Amino acid sequence: MPIVPAFRYPPPMPVLGFDPGLRITGYGCVTGDEIRPAIVEAGAIRLVPGSPVPPVADRLIELDRDVRDLIARLQPTAVAIEGLFAHYAHPETAIKMAHARGVILLAARQAGVQILELKPAEVKKSLTGSGRADKAQVQESVRRLFGLEAAPKPADVADALAIAVAAMRRAAVGLGAGSKGYA
Repeated sequence: MPIVPAFRYPPPMPVLGFDPGLRITGYGCVTGDEIRPAIVEAGAIRLVPGSPVPPVADRLIELDRDVRDLIARLQPTAVAIEGLFAHYAHPETAIKMAHARGVILLAARQAGVQILELKPAEVKKSLTGSGRADKAQVQESVRRLFGLEAAPKPADVADALAIAVAAMRRAAVGLGAGSKGYA
């Protein structure tokens, strides 16, 4: 009698995670399942190649083009992005990050890809067990999870992979498109 594998929700799906920024936007596409994810591709979109720094509008056009290319090439089932947060000492950072988030959200929506937004603490807790983990702890958790010799650099790449894995883990517990966090 053949052994039939148990049904799993959801089936393995590629998730494209983004750590948005106006200088560097990290991205990481993972597939597999929530316990044994695998990297499809990861890297950084560098939006400030030299001096002088290009205007914000020019960087947003470049980001849009690169994000649309990634979505078209990698064909993710979902795009995961870090939710907006602000630190009282650096409120301008949230405003700049919001520009990049808007471009990524628009590109994903126009491509018809499901969107999942995750709070930074949720991503940290999913990868390290603590919502208050620092960047180095997240990088080390990503390195160990994927069996890498070194943590991905720049840190934005490790963050994007962490965001994709956290989204995959959220989906594995059955949170669907109508659940909090989906856009």
